Amino acid sequence: MSKIIPWEEFEEEYAKNFSENKGAPAKPFRMALGSLIIKEILGISDRETVEQIKENPYLQYFIGLEVYENKEPFDASMLVHFRQRIGMDLVNQINKKMVKEAEEEILAEVEEKEGEEGEEGEEGEEGEGENQNRGKLLIDATCAPADIKYPTDIGILNEAREKTEKIIDSLYKKTKKKGKKPRTYRITARKDYLKLSKKRRPSRKERRKGIKKQIQYIQRNLAHIEKLREDEEVAKLSKNEEKILLIIKKAYEQQVEMYENNENKVENRIVSLTQPHVRPIVRGKAGTPVEFGAKLSASYVNGYVYLYRLSWDNYNESGDFKGQIEEFKRETGYYPQSVHADAIYRTRENRAFCKERGIRLSGPPLGRRPTNISPEKKKEALQDERDRNAIEGKFGQAKRRFSLNRVMTKLPDTSETAIAITFLVINLSALLRQVLRFFLSFSEEKVIFLFSY
Repeated sequence: MSKIIPWEEFEEEYAKNFSENKGAPAKPFRMALGSLIIKEILGISDRETVEQIKENPYLQYFIGLEVYENKEPFDASMLVHFRQRIGMDLVNQINKKMVKEAEEEILAEVEEKEGEEGEEGEEGEEGEGENQNRGKLLIDATCAPADIKYPTDIGILNEAREKTEKIIDSLYKKTKKKGKKPRTYRITARKDYLKLSKKRRPSRKERRKGIKKQIQYIQRNLAHIEKLREDEEVAKLSKNEEKILLIIKKAYEQQVEMYENNENKVENRIVSLTQPHVRPIVRGKAGTPVEFGAKLSASYVNGYVYLYRLSWDNYNESGDFKGQIEEFKRETGYYPQSVHADAIYRTRENRAFCKERGIRLSGPPLGRRPTNISPEKKKEALQDERDRNAIEGKFGQAKRRFSLNRVMTKLPDTSETAIAITFLVINLSALLRQVLRFFLSFSEEKVIFLFSY
C-alpha cells in the first residue's frame, strides 16, 4: 500500500503550509496523510489511531518511520491540523495521481509479461480510434450526513438559551460579581422546554407557544449580555464565546423571522449551533427525505471513484454534468462513449451537449414512450441500469464500510478533507485488489502449490 501512494511528489505542496524560520519542525507529509488513511481504513477515533500506530510496527512503517518506537509519534490533536493543512483539493490531486501511476505501472508489467506482439496489436487498435469517444462515465450525487442530532426549532432554541446562560455566568465572574446577578429564569425555562419536548405529538398551537417562550428567554439573556459587556476591558469574552454568541444571534434572528411570518423555512437555516455550516439537504429518499450534511457529486471511471464537487448548501446536481464530462476529457484526452446518470441529469440542455459531442446519454429519450421497443433497445436500457449500479455501490461502500455515513469531524474544512480521504481509501483498496489479481494471474503454479500444501 505504501508503494502505491506518491508521497514524495506532494511533499513540496504540503510544505507550503509552513515557514522555514518560525515554529517547531513540521511532521512530514507521509506521516500526516498516512495517519489519516489509517484512521479511515480502521474506522477508529483520532486517539485510538495514535494508540494503534504506537503499538504496531507496520503502521509506523506506513507513515514513514524507519525504526520502531514504543511511543506516540504525535498527539491525537495533530490529526485535526493534518486535515486542515492537507485540504480537500490536495487529496483529490493525490487520488487522481495515485490511480494514474498505478494503472500505468500495472499496464507496463502486463505488456512486459505478454511480450511485444500483444503490445503492437494494442497500439494498432488505439491508433484507429484515436479521435473517437471511448469509455464509460458514471456520475451521481449523494449526501454525507454530519454528526448532529435531529434538529428541531424548540431544541435549537433551548440549546441557545443554555449557552447564553453560561456566557452570563462567565461575564458575571469576570466583573468580580459587582452588583446583582441578572435573572435568567433558567429553571422555569427548562420546565417550559421539557413540558413541550416530552409530548409525543404537540399541537401546532402548543409548539408556537413553546417557541415564543424560548425566544423571549433568549431575548432577555442577550440584553443582559450586552449590558454586562459595557465595560469591554473587564468583561471580555473568549474567542470561542464570541464565536458561539454570533451563531446564537443569527439563529435567534432566524427563529424570530420564522415565528413572525408563520413559516418553517428561512435562507441559510442554522440546524446546529456547534456546526453552523451544516444545512438541510432535501433528497426525497424513502425513510430519510431530509439529510443534514454536505452534498457531493462524484464520477466513476474504470472502477475508480473521484470527488468532483462538495458543497454545504443544497444545489441541483444536473449543473455539474458538463463539468464532469469536460474533466473526463482533460484526464483521458477524449470524451466518453456513454454517460450513465440519474433522471435528474437528463435535461434538454445536457442532452444537447452530449449530442454535439457524440456522447450517448443513458435513459429513455424525451417525449412519449414508443409502443414498440425493439429487443436490442430493451437490452441496452437494462444494461445501462446495471452499469449505473456501480457508482451506487461505491456510495454504499463509502457509507457502510467507511465513514461517509456519519462525518465525525466538526469544522467545515476538516470535514471536507475527511470526505475526500474516504474516496482516496476506496480507490486505494481497489488498486490493492487489482495488484493482487495481477500477481495471482502470473503466479498460478505458486498458488496451486500453496493451496495444495
